[in-house]
Amino acid sequence: MSIANGLKRIVLGRALRSERLSHTLLPKRIALPVFASDALSSNAYATQEILLVLSLGGASLFAFGPWIAACVVLVYFVVIASYRQNVRAYPDGGGDYDVVSANLGPRWGAFVGSALLIDYVLTVAVSISAAVANLGSTIGFVGQHSVWFAVGFVVVITLLNLRGVRNAGGMFAIPAYLFISSIFIMIGVAMLKVINGEPMLAESAGWEISNEGTLTGFALIFLIARSFSSGTTALTGIEAVSSGVPGFQEPKSKNAAKTLLMLGLISMLMFSGITWLALRTGVRVTQVDADLVGLPIGERQKTVIVQVAAAVFDNAGWAVLFISLVTALILVLAANSAFVGFPVMGSILARDGYLPRQLHTRGDRLAFSNGILALAGLAVLLIIAFQADVTRLIQLYIIGVFIAFALSQFGMIRHWGKVLKTGIDHRERHRCLRSRVVNAIGFTMTGSVLVIVVLTKFTSGAWVVVVGLPLIFYGMLRINRYYEKARRESSTLETDHVMLPARVHALVLVSKIHKPTLRALAYARATRPTVIEAVTVNVNDAETQQLHEDWVRRDIPVTLRILDSPYREITRPIIDYVKDLRTESPGDLIAVFIPEYVVGHWWEQILHNQSALRLKGRLLFSNSVMVISVPWQLESSENSVDNEF
Repeated sequence: MSIANGLKRIVLGRALRSERLSHTLLPKRIALPVFASDALSSNAYATQEILLVLSLGGASLFAFGPWIAACVVLVYFVVIASYRQNVRAYPDGGGDYDVVSANLGPRWGAFVGSALLIDYVLTVAVSISAAVANLGSTIGFVGQHSVWFAVGFVVVITLLNLRGVRNAGGMFAIPAYLFISSIFIMIGVAMLKVINGEPMLAESAGWEISNEGTLTGFALIFLIARSFSSGTTALTGIEAVSSGVPGFQEPKSKNAAKTLLMLGLISMLMFSGITWLALRTGVRVTQVDADLVGLPIGERQKTVIVQVAAAVFDNAGWAVLFISLVTALILVLAANSAFVGFPVMGSILARDGYLPRQLHTRGDRLAFSNGILALAGLAVLLIIAFQADVTRLIQLYIIGVFIAFALSQFGMIRHWGKVLKTGIDHRERHRCLRSRVVNAIGFTMTGSVLVIVVLTKFTSGAWVVVVGLPLIFYGMLRINRYYEKARRESSTLETDHVMLPARVHALVLVSKIHKPTLRALAYARATRPTVIEAVTVNVNDAETQQLHEDWVRRDIPVTLRILDSPYREITRPIIDYVKDLRTESPGDLIAVFIPEYVVGHWWEQILHNQSALRLKGRLLFSNSVMVISVPWQLESSENSVDNEF
């Protein structure tokens, strides 16, 4: 086994057989943290994003926090109810893409697919940046090197996913349930303190917001709407369950629907509790540290969830550190929902010809390795470009997912309309009518939120997605057009038959008489062509004369044709000779046999075969020309093969 293969096996594990794919399916207890970790973890920053926007109008606007949170909860449960209809109607995966493609057309489906791909990349960048921010609130060294810690987390989670979803799923379940438990314990302790009348104050409760002012009319409405749009980050990740239905154990649709319901109940209880605690403890946060009067000079603001934990647990260092660690861990692992969703979506789009076909195949561990690596690379680029700043990255967020939400719900309305036109019984008709009403409410609400998000975030950075999304969609259409063109050119009709060439003209390239040349001659003769010639290029008169004399002396039963080359080129005379043969006999097939060394070391490759590579590169573009490599294995290649095994 080579060193590279040995390292690959150590890091990723042994390759799995294709029939073991069923063993990678997930039960509900594992599917919840795997597919819903993004939706669960977004509670760590959703409340903070609401307060950060409200702080632009001063601390007095924090009074709108409960109402904004209530609107987010309402939208959340409407979307959950809508997606439960999706997973029942479309259990084969693809989620929003399948729904929209089937009911609005394949191009609309591709548009939704491109929106989801963008959102998956942003999910990784935002979640991991938020994890580093939470960890940096208690460990200063992490905060000072946030970008590199974020990149390191991406690398770790990439390796885990390359090992396979089920193996990674067990690792993700423990921290996900630790996070859920710790948040509910914190809320429970806070409720007991409220009942007993014990005080709870965040360290920033007495601080002031320097830009506090009075907003009225449209400015106030716009700021509240923008705060709401930031709070809807809590909805991210719902679509991952819909897209991941094939990853559930049987019955897939039923288990996915139950997981969605559990996700909605757990996530919104957490979101409501954290928002209540942030307002109850008097947390103050601003988008710029300088606007928070009272923050010690040289210090950075702590995240809302860390401040709340300190207030609830009376600044007990171990409790605050534990909350910080599990929050950071779930945020890092939240990116897993994107690492599950992005490769699957990429595979489906590649299957349908909208992305390169390499994204459609599974790797050694039955994971879509190319999609995982592509997602990791794009997320790392975003993290470095935005310096792992959650506030800046969050402005790009949500648009893609709400485009998918809205179009998916509209597609479901069309779906139920088609079903109702068929001959179904009264009971089934009643169920379809109810489902269509649910999806209609979902479309109205998600469409309205999409408009709010675009209007309120456009100038804050969302324009990048608004401009970039059509460009990516256009690129996908061009890829699809290319694949369709290639398919049309290579497809056959029922009346098409294999047409044999009139003659086969074989050319064996010769530079000198040695074992590789003799093997190529023997193989060419064994194919029994109509005409066979050995061809050499004269770049040195003395060497060519010696070759001709040796050829005659050995009595080799193949004609040796010598091509003159006044400018000492090798490739051009052969190409010209092949063109002449094609012109003289257009119906002939020309087979060019090229002897090649097979070597065991990369540096040996540099010393051999360069002329052969250049010549093959040119001949491959010629019609009716076949290029056949005849290998000659040097001793180093045999040693290399032995080392492989």
